[in-house]
Amino acid sequence: MESTQPGVLGAIRIDLARLHATWMELLFPRQLDPSRVLGKWRPETTAQKVGYYGWASVGVPLVAVGYPLLILGVLIRFNSRQLDSAGARLGVLGVVALSLVVWGGLTVLARFRFSQSGFLAVLAASLVATLAAGLAVVFARIGGRGTSVLLAYPSAMTALFLPPVVAALYSPSVAAVVFPGSQSLAVWLLDTVLTVGDLNVLLREQFDLRGVAYVGMWFGLAVPLGWLLGVVVTLADIVRPREDDTTTPI
Repeated sequence: MESTQPGVLGAIRIDLARLHATWMELLFPRQLDPSRVLGKWRPETTAQKVGYYGWASVGVPLVAVGYPLLILGVLIRFNSRQLDSAGARLGVLGVVALSLVVWGGLTVLARFRFSQSGFLAVLAASLVATLAAGLAVVFARIGGRGTSVLLAYPSAMTALFLPPVVAALYSPSVAAVVFPGSQSLAVWLLDTVLTVGDLNVLLREQFDLRGVAYVGMWFGLAVPLGWLLGVVVTLADIVRPREDDTTTPI
């Protein structure tokens, strides 16, 4: 019996077609999976054709850039689904309890290895992370896609990043892992993403990446990184619906 799977090249063609249709549907109706009754909308007048095919041409390079983000979204969605399933089984209280166990262990270690100020800092970070973990579950449950992207993903990132970075301020062994990578990431962001409007110049003049500035950096990154993850997962949901997850991402 012949396989019904489209294969690697077939899967890529399907993804690209759906991604471009998603772009077209921003301005034109019935482009993405149109119903069999209504059919796909086509331009009729000259003005409609100019606008339609001009918009289609603009979308071609954007699709080329967006396809890697789509694949990233499919991969993240697969893993986030496992976390969603675990969160559903544990419930809000279960997630909070798990966070307390994980970050509580770090706090207990800080009590015996760090100074009093270090212990209190890690304790505060662990409590904030635990609250953020609980809120991530709540936001994912009570809201739709928009709430998940705007609130749930940033909360989850905060719960993940905050305690280790605070612990690195008081532990040379943790600092040796956290700080060099953080500094490399900061340099890359300043030299690429944050060059818009000379924002990198302003940040370099106003801030010195040392000590508590690392905490501020990761706390600030949690929100846009959460938004980015949420957006690429949403893109994967639109372009490659979940029933198509059996298609191997490239």
